[in-house]
Amino acid sequence: MNTVLNFDLLKDYLAPILHCAADTIQVNQLPGGYSNLSFLVESATEKFILRRPPFGEKIAKAHDMSREFKVLEGLKKAGYTKSPLPIHYCAEESIFGAPFFIMEFIEGVILRNRVPQGIPLDKEAFTDLSRSAIDCLLELHNLELENSGLIHLGKPEGYTQRQVEGWVDRYFRAKTNELPGLEQAASWLLENIPSTAPLAFIHNDFKYDNIVLDPQQPTQIKGVLDWEMATVGNPLMDLGTSLAYWAEEKDPEILKLFNLSHLPGNLSRQEIMEYYFSNGTGSKQEMVFYYVFGLVKVAVIAQQIFKRYSQGFSTDPRFEPLIHVVEAAGKKALKTLQTDKI
Repeated sequence: MNTVLNFDLLKDYLAPILHCAADTIQVNQLPGGYSNLSFLVESATEKFILRRPPFGEKIAKAHDMSREFKVLEGLKKAGYTKSPLPIHYCAEESIFGAPFFIMEFIEGVILRNRVPQGIPLDKEAFTDLSRSAIDCLLELHNLELENSGLIHLGKPEGYTQRQVEGWVDRYFRAKTNELPGLEQAASWLLENIPSTAPLAFIHNDFKYDNIVLDPQQPTQIKGVLDWEMATVGNPLMDLGTSLAYWAEEKDPEILKLFNLSHLPGNLSRQEIMEYYFSNGTGSKQEMVFYYVFGLVKVAVIAQQIFKRYSQGFSTDPRFEPLIHVVEAAGKKALKTLQTDKI
């Protein structure tokens, strides 16, 4: 597969859209992220973000650039202020090897595997940031669906069952290793799907490295990124996925790769649930199912990326240890079922 991108052709295409000369445009791929590729596009006066799918086989809706662009348009129409403004969508694959879109660049700090130098996030600040993150998630879950048109961005009927069956199926299609703990947890999910569920607009990948912080006040959230899996569905599944990423200090080291929630001051998973349910729909008693679902989903995402890596579609060294994430998430899911503790 050809993985060479034609930046000159891209610049020529973008010039009239960004109202500048092609030779004043700079395009650089941004580090971080394990799924869709992001590029910083700079003209002489402005910055933008370009999003395109990863190289390799296409996986479900997560790499549908048209859909992600429509989600950003829908959020803008709904009056949501923390999503980047959509600017332009291009369906023509010959320009940059795949469909892509351009969106607003939100200036700020993103927490990846360490606190950036000079950013004052001490124990007390992380406590405040934990609450700010859940407030941000609750704000999304409380968006009005009908008049805003957001309801048309998903298929709420049967959402929970469809998600469980879909993620389990994706695992077996991407399977490379024998991991009995994960398969046991997947089987349990299929047999215990709740018959009723609340409805909301959900992000589906909400964690620290998908939010943009104000560098002057790093407990304040300026924006939320990576809307590729956003839809209308069960908000407890959204919370369950966030809890699966919400590593604590005692968790396996391999599961601390994706969120700085394990650093001192962050709320525990129990405290996160208490805070969420003091302001949102549902109860802690329901969350074992959704937490196990989140762990299985995290495992499947890692498995899909690992398979692409093992097939040679990526040489990114970060992808090689992801099979250990799959195994650890599966074991944690099984332990949760055995102990009934999140």
